[in-house]
Amino acid sequence: MATTQLERPGDRGLSARARRALKAVPLAWKRFWRLVSLYMPKRLYARSLIIVIAPMILLQSVLAFVFMERHWQTVTQRLSQATVRDIAAIVDLVETYPHDADYANIIRIAQDRMQLKIDLLPPDPLPAPGPKPFFSILDEILSSEITHQINRPFWIDTVGNSNIIEVRVQLEGKVLRAFVRRSQAYASNTHIFLIWMVGTSLVLLMIAIPFLRNQIRPILTLAEAAESFGKGRPMPLDFRPRGAEEVRRAGFAFIQMRERIERQLEQRTAMLSGVSHDLRTILTRFKLQLALTGTKADTEALGQDIDDMQSMLEGYLAFARGEATEDAGRFNLEAYFDKLGEEATLRKRKLSTSLAGDPNVHVRPHAFARLLSNVVGNAFRYAKTVEINANHGRGSLLVTIDDDGPGIPPEKREHVFKPFVRLDEARNLDASGTGLGLAIARDIARSHGGDIMLDKSPLGGLRAVIKVPA
Repeated sequence: MATTQLERPGDRGLSARARRALKAVPLAWKRFWRLVSLYMPKRLYARSLIIVIAPMILLQSVLAFVFMERHWQTVTQRLSQATVRDIAAIVDLVETYPHDADYANIIRIAQDRMQLKIDLLPPDPLPAPGPKPFFSILDEILSSEITHQINRPFWIDTVGNSNIIEVRVQLEGKVLRAFVRRSQAYASNTHIFLIWMVGTSLVLLMIAIPFLRNQIRPILTLAEAAESFGKGRPMPLDFRPRGAEEVRRAGFAFIQMRERIERQLEQRTAMLSGVSHDLRTILTRFKLQLALTGTKADTEALGQDIDDMQSMLEGYLAFARGEATEDAGRFNLEAYFDKLGEEATLRKRKLSTSLAGDPNVHVRPHAFARLLSNVVGNAFRYAKTVEINANHGRGSLLVTIDDDGPGIPPEKREHVFKPFVRLDEARNLDASGTGLGLAIARDIARSHGGDIMLDKSPLGGLRAVIKVPA
């Protein structure tokens, strides 16, 4: 007959608590590592040093603990036992031969055979116990051995840097005072162990630190080359794959990737230039035919369409080509703001500018000027008041452009960066009306390693925020 064991409610509660405890372990582990990563250094070189130094410190700490706890304490205890055994023998001699008035033979034997300097003092009270030293292993072991072997009132002095330890033992009618060399009762060669341990660690660090620096330098060089490529700047002239095999492979892969991207850009530019040339020829032929045939009223609309097609073609070619072939150089913001002031005067717009930090920024000058002209040109076109604030510092340039124009709805602010996109009350049209102004501006910003963001302006219109490394 089968029997079933019923689960008690307490067992169910216990298993539920166990399950909750098991689920809490991964969360606690993640929380611990999140806290560790918060205080860990961020750079690879510092983390590599920690990987080398932390196990070394842990290993030496364990060795020092084992040495202190085992070897040092054991040796000190055996030395103290032998020293107290000699003092106990002197006590027995003094009590066995009390007829010797000056105890000269006992004092001689103690000095010659046991290397102890002893005196017999009048039966004065023992001094009051002094403070224990901070590191009291000798004081504890020596006191324990005297209590165990002699079992009489005693007083010892182990404090200080003196090489002599004083021991006093209360006898009947007298006090035995013995001076013992510290090395007889104490393992005094510990500093040699510590010096060797610290010295070998320093030698290891002196070898490991330059080796780590040489291994990490190629990684840092590769990171700098990739960062320069992301910002549209030329690759450093001295860059070549170095270091370990994996780092060399990553360096060669980066060079091949860069060459492929540059080759594709060149092919795209060449193809678009050819297409543009062919289409320009056809458009020029259309214009000539329209000029020779028909009346002005009949050809005016067609001529306008041809002009629009040509401007769109030029705008698309400029967008596709960009300014990637331009070398990086110095761009003066103050001089450019002066030009914008003249343009604002011609357009009868109110412009205010401010600049914090160095006016010279390291960008591709013509491309960056086009970026600013596209964004500021839109503001001039659809607003009466424009404010430009630039802040250059800590390796980045932040330019904020505010206006009091109609603005752009929040849900369409990302959409306007797409090529040929136009909105009602168009805010993203360039001078030719192709809808490429903001698309070209963002393309240039991202080729510098930055970006453009749109937001609502405190003036009531649109705010454009341009941030690029500089």
